[in-house]
Amino acid sequence: MKSFTISSVIALVGALAGLASAHMAVISPCPRYSPKCGGTPPVPPGKALDYDIKAPISSVAKPEAVQPLCKHAVPWAAPVAKWTAGQSVTVEFQRDGAAHGGGHCQFSMSYDGGKTFAVIHEELKHCFFTGPADVNEGTVLQYTFTLPKDLPSSDTAIFAWSWVNAIGNREFYMNCADVAIKGTSQSYTGKKMVVANYPGYPTIPEFGGNYDTGLDLYKSQPMVTVNGNGGSAPAPDSAPAPGSAPGKAGDAPAAAPSSTYVAVPLPPKLVMSSAGAQEESTTCDVTPTSSAPAVGSAAAPAPTSGANDNYSDKLASGGGACQDGTLQCAGTGYQICMGGQWSPQYACGPGTACKGTGGSVFCGFA
Repeated sequence: MKSFTISSVIALVGALAGLASAHMAVISPCPRYSPKCGGTPPVPPGKALDYDIKAPISSVAKPEAVQPLCKHAVPWAAPVAKWTAGQSVTVEFQRDGAAHGGGHCQFSMSYDGGKTFAVIHEELKHCFFTGPADVNEGTVLQYTFTLPKDLPSSDTAIFAWSWVNAIGNREFYMNCADVAIKGTSQSYTGKKMVVANYPGYPTIPEFGGNYDTGLDLYKSQPMVTVNGNGGSAPAPDSAPAPGSAPGKAGDAPAAAPSSTYVAVPLPPKLVMSSAGAQEESTTCDVTPTSSAPAVGSAAAPAPTSGANDNYSDKLASGGGACQDGTLQCAGTGYQICMGGQWSPQYACGPGTACKGTGGSVFCGFA
């Protein structure tokens, strides 16, 4: 019989734990506090390397665990890459991550410290794959694209990768890298980065094999202008970007949403779960729009622990009268299950009321 030492058992348990929590993360350019890049700048004082860099920044199933946009608000001490507007760049991802069947990825730039992100490239529907997939391990782990020629110069620009997964708990992923840009323009105008499956923003349902899920939200985003001096503003007329998504020529625009649902906002006290997260969130703009549309023809279902949720943790059981993270209508407002008990009633937005039952609760126009 083969014997095991204590150290080998500990190593095995650690490896299994890593596999269970591994998702996807950028490795180049090196995102803030990643321990996987090698040769990174010194970590800012009071901060530490993020050994959970692959984790999502929010999950509909775990509203108490949300993190600020960018995951870390304090930048590296120095840029990790120096780019020139108009050049070709390659973004690489860590291997052995859970790719959740693909989904929608965006690559964006911010010049105002992470408050406003303008999209510079997209990989919609099949991110990490070349087509529809129901497997967990990604087959495409790098993307090469050309930076817009009109990106402004800045030594403190933020490059962001964001992702909504196709399969599993409804999650939102985001890594940010600090880069220096050499450009000639004063400003860049692009689509506003999509935020979804995040408190106060639309929920994109599990794709269920339909990779057009959520495309209407991506196609209808307003245009924003970011400036090299750190300013930003809605682009003139702020019209949705025309035609197919950048970097994905040939995709036909999706139809406009057929519903008039708005995202269910979580109360402010649920947004951050630790003092550190609250401190970092002060520099991130996570204010939802007042009429954010839900995606698709029906309200986004609450996550369940069904057969399609093979790639994420299941909903945690609170051991009480309800299941943590689930919602129910209460009068015109709604309640959230926390610790196995229903919370006090929270109000829906102006002109809206709570609708739906079971796994389909939302704030819809009254």
